[in-house]
Amino acid sequence: MAPIGRSHVTASNDLSNGAAALDDERVGRVGLFAGWGRYPVVIAETLREQGCEVYCLGVPNHADPRLAEICTDFRWCGMAKFGWASRYMRRHGVERATMAGKIFKHLLFQPFFILRQMPDFKTSRAFIHHFLTRRKDCKDDTLLGVVVELFASEGIHLCPATDFAPELLVKEGMLTRRPITPPEHLDIEFGWQVAKQMGKLDIGQSVAVKNQTVLAVEAVEGTDRCIQRAGELCRSGGFTVVKVAKPQQDMRFDVPTVGVQTLETMVGAGARVLAVEAERTIILDHPEVIDFANRHKLSIIAVHPVQVESARPAA
Repeated sequence: MAPIGRSHVTASNDLSNGAAALDDERVGRVGLFAGWGRYPVVIAETLREQGCEVYCLGVPNHADPRLAEICTDFRWCGMAKFGWASRYMRRHGVERATMAGKIFKHLLFQPFFILRQMPDFKTSRAFIHHFLTRRKDCKDDTLLGVVVELFASEGIHLCPATDFAPELLVKEGMLTRRPITPPEHLDIEFGWQVAKQMGKLDIGQSVAVKNQTVLAVEAVEGTDRCIQRAGELCRSGGFTVVKVAKPQQDMRFDVPTVGVQTLETMVGAGARVLAVEAERTIILDHPEVIDFANRHKLSIIAVHPVQVESARPAA
């Protein structure tokens, strides 16, 4: 018969090893909240390539149905079902989750939005003062802060999707062949300051400018609609689009994102230059984006804030 002390140590080691294995297994499980666009698909594919189990909740009429083929498990989940969403993640042992994709915020202002979404109890209690009593605002930063607290209270940590795919963040520099003219450089500097102030106020990320004049700013309608509106107002074309992160940008949510569709909208509207913030902007399908831009003679440049600030003339 083995000594009591040795049996105790062996049992303890077995328990420790079992707990460690369980922890390792949970680390390999990632929850994905998927909105509209290609970004959630790219993140899901990246996570699977890294050997992670991906448990995905897709927003109806937003998320790509193909996520069901990529993820370990996929379910549709309404925007007002945070109680159900947290139970789903806990049931699958998910302790880390991320968000990717756009949510069409204008839907919040459609008639009977709350009734259509049928919020569960957890969601109703968390957002009652935002949507019913109106005692609190509905700015992106405010609402997303509530979401973080909701999941944190259930032991689910929300982290930036770019933690899993840092290569999506664009590096500083000129990305395309067409050079930027001196007047366009001035428009970039001007548009940058406007866009940063918009972000500080939590209005939007993008601004369209020409000859240091604002043509259109992004609000709840999104970047594409902003660009289209600029094209309607500037029939001569040749304007510049500046897209930046907020000064207070939380990289877990609503990170500036550019894809081929953005460039298609620019071509249709007559835009010529796209300036984005280096290291804080996602470019999806990078080779395809650059190829499209070069074929249509668009300029894309990724700029650091310090470059823009240093280019401003002294007062």
